[in-house]
Amino acid sequence: MKTKPPSPQELQQLAEAGLKPESLPAHIAIIMDGNGRWARQRGLPRIEGHARGAHSVRTVVEECCRLGIQQLTLYCLSSENWKRPRTELDFLMTLLERYLIEERREILDQNIRFTTIGRRSGLPTNVLHEIDENIRLSQDNTGMCLCLAINYGGRTELIDAVRDVARQVRDGTLTPEAIDEAVISNALYTAGMPDPDLLIRTAGEMRISNFLLWQISYAELWVTERCWPDFDRDTLHQALRDYARRERRFGGILTED
Repeated sequence: MKTKPPSPQELQQLAEAGLKPESLPAHIAIIMDGNGRWARQRGLPRIEGHARGAHSVRTVVEECCRLGIQQLTLYCLSSENWKRPRTELDFLMTLLERYLIEERREILDQNIRFTTIGRRSGLPTNVLHEIDENIRLSQDNTGMCLCLAINYGGRTELIDAVRDVARQVRDGTLTPEAIDEAVISNALYTAGMPDPDLLIRTAGEMRISNFLLWQISYAELWVTERCWPDFDRDTLHQALRDYARRERRFGGILTED
């Protein structure tokens, strides 16, 4: 995705947040954790935490668009989450379907290009229909890419990528010696997407939780104690300011070192 110069309005918005265009990550990935904990702390059922978390999704999507972030990837449902109670899973699917429908107008108005990663098998037909509709309607948009990781697992993704590469070798279109990082990257669900620069995790957990295992090799990690339903614009700005102070060496050293 090509980077366009920020508009005067975007520059003003960045200045208000204490940020500079050149210090922003191109791609932010977020592990949205703590919905259930947030609800439990308030004596509410877990589903109320998920419902409140949907408001945080909208806030973060709007703010990332406003700041000119190129891509935002949100970890919505892991391949391990199917172990949860059936009633909670049914609610999550209903909430997801409702989000896809209710936010469609916003996606189009904000010039967002919508996409998803993860296995489609196991997802309800009605949810898949709304996913495909949002992808279809937004495919020509040129603004931020919003990627939802749904029924996603990093190890599952690598298994599917290895199978794809193995088929290419079997069919004679690829030799084992030609397999390199680019071949693997192009076989992943995220083919064509930039790797995340910043990985945010909420609720204070110090785990990757099987999320984008290949892609976050050099991502900066930022963890907040705040549960996802409490994640707001100010928290995002704090993460971005902290990111701007990091020195990204990618395995190298600075000249003065």
